[in-house]
Amino acid sequence: MDARLRAQPRARIADVACGAGWSSIAFARAYPEVTVDGFDLDGPSIERARRNAAEAGVADRVSFQVRDAAEATAGSYQLVAVFEAIHDLARPVDVLRAMRGLVADDGAVLVVDEKVADQFAAPGDEVERLMYTYSVLCCLPVGLSEWPSAGTGTVMRAATLRRYAREAGFTDVEVLPIEHDVLRFYRLRG
Repeated sequence: MDARLRAQPRARIADVACGAGWSSIAFARAYPEVTVDGFDLDGPSIERARRNAAEAGVADRVSFQVRDAAEATAGSYQLVAVFEAIHDLARPVDVLRAMRGLVADDGAVLVVDEKVADQFAAPGDEVERLMYTYSVLCCLPVGLSEWPSAGTGTVMRAATLRRYAREAGFTDVEVLPIEHDVLRFYRLRG
């Protein structure tokens, strides 16, 4: 993927649930040849993202739209990414299905979410306890603010993401060998 994002013709990246745009901006800085489209439901976040991109000097290659990712139309992106958001969504399967429709045949879908244990074991390590705190106080209430809701919350086990991905039509979920203290990187295929 790194080689494709550096090559011509210019690659396109979709940044789903982009918030204030920092991941979109990071892509544009790391890969000067790409164009990035960031999508988020929250209008004020998109306004902030546009300002952040302008201040970072990448607004010519990064655009932002207020858009429900679950209703995204088909696209042709070489990379479709979502960072720390699947667990917040009321309809994660719908969003993953839309992401599958946005990726080009030669593209990749990347999901980055919290690195929690594969199974619950009390009392849990420090990261697990921290993630449960985030879940109870923030992420789970956000996910439950719409109905119907999957009610996932911050502590989304790898098996849960695999199930969501299968339901969205993906055939394979690979946990990428990227070392990080609190994040897990998944590549979805099919």
